Amino acid sequence: MSFASPLFLWFFMPVTLLAYLLFPPRHRNAVVAVASLSFYAWGAGAHTPLLLSAIAVNYGAGLALGGARLRDRPRARRGVLLAAAGWNVAVLAVWKYAGFATEQIDVLAGALGLGHSPIVTLALPVGISFFTFHHLSYVVDVYRGSTPAQRSPVRFITYIAMFPQLVAGPIVRYREISGQLGEVPRDRLGDLAAGFPRFALGLAKKVIVADSLAAVADAAFTHAGGPVNTPTAWLGASAYTLQIYFDFSGYSDMAVGLGLMFGFRLPENFDRPYSAYSVTDFWRRWHMSLSRWFRDYVYIPLGGNRGGAAKTHRNLLAVFVLCGFWHGADWTFLVWGLYHGALLVAERLLGWDRPPGGVPALVLRRGVTLLLVVVGWVFFRAESMAEAWDMLGAMFVWRPGELDEFVAFAANHQRMAVFALALVVVGLPASPALGPLIQAGRGRMARPARAAVTWVAAPYAATLVAAGTFSPFLYYRF
Repeated sequence: MSFASPLFLWFFMPVTLLAYLLFPPRHRNAVVAVASLSFYAWGAGAHTPLLLSAIAVNYGAGLALGGARLRDRPRARRGVLLAAAGWNVAVLAVWKYAGFATEQIDVLAGALGLGHSPIVTLALPVGISFFTFHHLSYVVDVYRGSTPAQRSPVRFITYIAMFPQLVAGPIVRYREISGQLGEVPRDRLGDLAAGFPRFALGLAKKVIVADSLAAVADAAFTHAGGPVNTPTAWLGASAYTLQIYFDFSGYSDMAVGLGLMFGFRLPENFDRPYSAYSVTDFWRRWHMSLSRWFRDYVYIPLGGNRGGAAKTHRNLLAVFVLCGFWHGADWTFLVWGLYHGALLVAERLLGWDRPPGGVPALVLRRGVTLLLVVVGWVFFRAESMAEAWDMLGAMFVWRPGELDEFVAFAANHQRMAVFALALVVVGLPASPALGPLIQAGRGRMARPARAAVTWVAAPYAATLVAAGTFSPFLYYRF
């Protein structure tokens, strides 16, 4: 069930909010837990038992790690941690990567003349990458003693399955939200009033901007298998660059707004990433909850930057290879992750990870960084490495010609107007970020912006949804 669907907008969200307002405050977690499991069951169907089993295993592991019985038995505690973490990783590996692994084995067997081997085909459970990372961070934090185990199964289900962030983040560490799961005084109507404009902003980003640009990007990449020309390649890559930002940041705005309407303060996930002055700065601003997760649970445990330059560079490359594979089981994602890891290493060696001095240098660095990010998105979006190389070849080696006819048809006047508006938004200064401004800003810009998204952008987006011009969020596939 997509946030940008008639079923969610006109049935699920109003009914759930009404139940939250009518039930006593002490029942909030139960309302959210039931609604969240229903939300997941509607979209995931047969995969719901997988989520429930993951919740049960990690809830039990948390109780064991946080209990008195193992307090003075470090080897037993470590064994519980390794078992729980191994189970989580195994679930992710089987459901997300078994198909890719067996395909590579089949290719290798064919190359060696050994015939063909069977290929595993499994449907990817919705949100598996996100709830697996939630579970991993929970059991690790309980093991480290940085947070107590959650003893209430209802509160634990609320944390893991909370529908605003279950399917595509942000990735919420338990310690970031544990205090909000208790019974604390809440201004429910105030939270609703504060959260809805943020939700409206995300809806507008998704439906008005991202879905319009999707048609252009899809047309360009669909026909990239042949000799695509330079104008088509650049328009397609640029459209996808804007689409994925407005799509994913739109989802995150909707998630933060929905969470606030139910009294939860979820972490921010974007901070104007296309304003970054370096790729290092880009990863401080893009999918920030994922960057923090990899920093705390992979990069630092590997040694971080404590073992000298060579080990630091090795750790960065390892993190971004994993980051690429986390997004998808394909060589294109691996190359995308390795590409970004190599850029971060190069920036450290050249000193480009530090802020530039002066406005001209800042403008130049922003432009170079955005160009590097666009190149990376080609690998991320392409269906194969051959398609990615074809697009990049056309982008950097002039191939004359008019726009592909399918791209030209998709790039109508309305979509190109949206494209131009999106470019203007991306080109604005790095601060303030629009989401937090609309949610909690008190300056001269805040009130008009809240009114615009609430009374103009959101109704228009809802009209487009009613007309059937919506599509699933891009990060639902991860």
